[in-house]
Amino acid sequence: MHQSVLLDKAISYLNLQRDAVVVDATVGGGGHSEEILKKILPGGRLIGIDADPEALAIARERLKNFSGSFTLVNDNFRNIDRILKVQNIKSVDAVLLDIGISSYQLDDASRGFSIMSDASLDMRMDRSSGITAYDVVNKYKEDKLSEIIEKFGEERFHNRVARFIKDARERKRIETTGELAGIVKRAVGYKYRNLKIHPATRTFQAIRIFVNDELGALEEALKSAIFWLKPGGRIVVISFHSLEDRIVKNMFKGYAKLGVLKIITKKPLIPEREEIVNNPRSRSAKLRVAERIEQVS
Repeated sequence: MHQSVLLDKAISYLNLQRDAVVVDATVGGGGHSEEILKKILPGGRLIGIDADPEALAIARERLKNFSGSFTLVNDNFRNIDRILKVQNIKSVDAVLLDIGISSYQLDDASRGFSIMSDASLDMRMDRSSGITAYDVVNKYKEDKLSEIIEKFGEERFHNRVARFIKDARERKRIETTGELAGIVKRAVGYKYRNLKIHPATRTFQAIRIFVNDELGALEEALKSAIFWLKPGGRIVVISFHSLEDRIVKNMFKGYAKLGVLKIITKKPLIPEREEIVNNPRSRSAKLRVAERIEQVS
């Protein structure tokens, strides 16, 4: 079972009431959605969104006892506007965005997200469309690869990693995550010998973010979600790396200056030590909260 990160804090800061209409824009395994439904029923409604149809299947099973109180939509959360209009929603009381990769996605080797498993280079959240990690690794020019790895992975040695990838694919196509991880390790492994993360972690992150346009989608989703909130409605965002957190922080600050939002968390909340011990994948999580304070016509 996927462990929802910062579950208690997220539910508490959403400030949920009976009869509320809530959007869980990143349903994942349904852990947050389940707790939201417990708070808003009877009378409440949950709209759950996820680009991964496999995630929705897991969530639907988990939430089956709440049938009739939720709607799950297979779409990218950047399309919140369209989704809520189709559902005839006028406004919402709370929005949750948990930007992390679900544990089951990491543990499912076939998805190609994990460094620790050897699988086809895919990395798409929605496996029915879009470019794959294979396309990026094997078809993009060296300078573009370097740019992606630097921008989305914040990898200091992006030039060297890109060069090693180019050299390796000239000999044969890079087919699997194991092959890619090995190439990156050969390129920069010695640079990471005193660090706790795998040498390929930042490169894998960069390619995954690029393949799914995660940062662009996050910006669009935030802008839309804020304007669907009722006055007093809360938006809670859980992010897992600095690029995401920076977007959330800056957007909250920008809308606070415009008088649209009040920032509830001056600094991001992080997991307690006990949660990190029980779920090591939570260690990089940061939670930010803002509240809608003005109705914009």
